[in-house]
Amino acid sequence: MPNIDLRQNGPIVTIFGGSKCTEDSEEYKQARELGAKLAEAGYTICTGGYLGIMEAASRGAREKGGRVLGIVMNQFKSEPNRFLTDKVATDHFYDRLQNLIMRSAGFVAFRGGMGTVTEISLVWNKLQTKVIGTRPLVLLGDCWRPVVEAWQSSLVVSDADVSILDFAENASEAFNIIENKVKGVTV
Repeated sequence: MPNIDLRQNGPIVTIFGGSKCTEDSEEYKQARELGAKLAEAGYTICTGGYLGIMEAASRGAREKGGRVLGIVMNQFKSEPNRFLTDKVATDHFYDRLQNLIMRSAGFVAFRGGMGTVTEISLVWNKLQTKVIGTRPLVLLGDCWRPVVEAWQSSLVVSDADVSILDFAENASEAFNIIENKVKGVTV
């Protein structure tokens, strides 16, 4: 991982979510609000660096003077969003995932596609296997409970596995979970 020390700017919270939501969508508004709340509380925001949820969270944080780290891919032709203060360019998806995860004291996931599912799955697995220490993984929005219930009924996902997750209906709930559970997390 490239050596960027952001710890002097507070703990890092990574926000996952789809790139296709638009500025007028409720998801965008919630991600922007969450980015703002986290920045006001002294967190550095980390995202995948592009559009949709990533842009919204980055924008909310920057509007409050926060620091925003984007983990971008050299293979992507699109430009990162304009709200990043720092970026790390990676060559491979796994490197990108590692950069999104290993620096972070907590995670919030909005609705997204298979990239978001991959990100959540990897964080969740690292928490289950204790590859990383206990930290919050918040699934924000009403889409997540049915998805997790389907995984639990169709895959080998136990109640103990599900207990690692936190569910939030909106940005305020997600922020409160992060604030309560990030205390004492060491990265």
